[in-house]
Amino acid sequence: MRKITIFFIALTFMGCAELQKVVNQLPQGGVLSQSQIGNGLRQALDNGIQHQVTKLTSKDGFYKNNLVKILLPEELQAVDRGLRKIGLGNLADEGLKAINRTAEDAVKTATPIFVNAVKEITFADAKNILLGADNAATSYLEGKTTSALYSEFNPVIKNSFAKVGADKIWSNLISKYNSIPFVKKVNPDLTDYVTTEALDGVFTMIAVEEKGIRTKVGLRNTALLRQVFALQDNR
Repeated sequence: MRKITIFFIALTFMGCAELQKVVNQLPQGGVLSQSQIGNGLRQALDNGIQHQVTKLTSKDGFYKNNLVKILLPEELQAVDRGLRKIGLGNLADEGLKAINRTAEDAVKTATPIFVNAVKEITFADAKNILLGADNAATSYLEGKTTSALYSEFNPVIKNSFAKVGADKIWSNLISKYNSIPFVKKVNPDLTDYVTTEALDGVFTMIAVEEKGIRTKVGLRNTALLRQVFALQDNR
């Protein structure tokens, strides 16, 4: 009782701004609804797009990020080795860089697709996702949206291949490789492969932000994020 009395006496000497600050820091009563928790999870995923996915759109955003760098598919690793054996290592490097440039350009163009996917997602059991693994919300988003995102993202990737010149680079690269005596000729469709790899990269970076918000209070940059993720701090 004495502590409460001292608290209210102290409030009388504070201005409105200071008083509001104190009130904001007081524990919030009541139990959060599934809807509120779901909105908090969406904010965390939105932060992943804003703070992490946008990094992928810069030059070398994929190519120099070991978490998401797109490597050659297994069937093209023979192409890479074959070109290097005949002294065309620079061409092989250019081909690898080209597919990563394609992903960087495509993600830049398609960012609204990911934003809309987060906005439209419905969390069936938001509380269990909140109390789940460090990437639980990201995994849920991936499971619910990958199929739809792929169909929207694939033509963006195709356009980006032409836009960054990767189609010509790979046409030249494959032509050089197929001219090597005794090699098995290849004619791969890289569009599908890069689409899948780029989507994986997007979800990887969203998961990085989600883990940060779950483990670092300072990254919870809204009142709702602080309120929602405080629940998982005490699990």
